[in-house]
Amino acid sequence: MTDKNHEASGSFSAEDVQHMHYALQLAAHARDIENEVPVGAVLVQNGDVIGLGWNRNITLHDPTAHAEIQALRAAGEKLGNHRMVGATLYVTLEPCSMCAMAMIHARVGRVVYAAADPKTGAAGSVFDTLISEYHNHRVEVVGGLLAEESAILLRDFFRARR
Repeated sequence: MTDKNHEASGSFSAEDVQHMHYALQLAAHARDIENEVPVGAVLVQNGDVIGLGWNRNITLHDPTAHAEIQALRAAGEKLGNHRMVGATLYVTLEPCSMCAMAMIHARVGRVVYAAADPKTGAAGSVFDTLISEYHNHRVEVVGGLLAEESAILLRDFFRARR
């Protein structure tokens, strides 16, 4: 981790890139099919995709239906467990505090995010929730993977709504 935003450009594996591309596809789905803010998430454990999610707040009338929460819920159902020990969550936007705490409770091992969120980011931009010494579990954080692609999706979505 080289700076406040935990960016580690160039330290991503081919698997990291593959899963983030999948998360970007889910973000595009949120935008195109459900007219939701384009954020997608892919949860991987031991090389297997165990949960997928995209923003569904508007569709489900649920303020907790962020992409990360959706992926964690899907994984919980698939695994029959509320813990995803050692899993990696790939998400197209830096997680907020709510999502960060859900990852801590689920014992996610690592989060890889694309675009930083300078307003509500809880993975280093505004808060350091995922690595806080106050929690009994810490999540490894790396950001910036395919950040520009994610930022373009978000920027274009909000421009179109104005």
